Amino acid sequence: MASDALSDGPIPKHVQLREILREATRIEGRAHTPIGSERELMVRYDVSRATVREAIGQLVNEGLLYRVHGKGTFVAAERVESQLHLASFTDDMRRRGLEPKTRVLDVSLDRPPARESAMLGLANGDRAWRLERLRIAAGDVMALELGWYPEPLLPGLDAHDLTESLYTLFSEVYGLGVDSAQQTVWAESADDRRIKLMGLPVGIPLLAFRRTSSAGHHAVEHTLSWYRGDRYQVNMSLDRRMSPDQLPT
Repeated sequence: MASDALSDGPIPKHVQLREILREATRIEGRAHTPIGSERELMVRYDVSRATVREAIGQLVNEGLLYRVHGKGTFVAAERVESQLHLASFTDDMRRRGLEPKTRVLDVSLDRPPARESAMLGLANGDRAWRLERLRIAAGDVMALELGWYPEPLLPGLDAHDLTESLYTLFSEVYGLGVDSAQQTVWAESADDRRIKLMGLPVGIPLLAFRRTSSAGHHAVEHTLSWYRGDRYQVNMSLDRRMSPDQLPT
């Protein structure tokens, strides 16, 4: 590999290398391509391993690169940022100018697990709709979503178009306008099934969302959603004047 030695001027070499790699991440179509090994970068730019690691580490912290243990460092795809607010995926993506699509993987009636049944306020023996969907934006799979919806409140749900906004469907067809929700967010690794369904590169982290949404006093939805951690981030506005029970959950 030819050497592109960096200058010995006032700008530290790790800063020079960081900006070279930053510019490389902006080339269209480079997402998930490797940037080269540490050894290759050391030879090409005639710098130390510490310089390479410092430059890469800063770009990883900025979300422009990501590491996969045992495989190397790769260019991250551009992230979609979502404000922490109550909206359907469909409405959220359209609001930011992205074309949303949904692929229904499964819709069936079943008795939900105990946790989901309790969160939906179902009586013993009540069934719920189990709905599993892939959520897509700008042609890329953004999330896998598994939701439970109470049959007593939503009879005949499977007869409707479930590729569009469920919140709009609940409001216009069932008279159940979703107006509140409790949501928890955490990070986890993708299992083999999610990697296959979502077409994920190995090593991509997921943002998991658990949400129970209500229309008035009726819980109408309990979902688990797994979003690509390299394509999705959440923005929250915090205010010291807010009491603890007013902060985002």
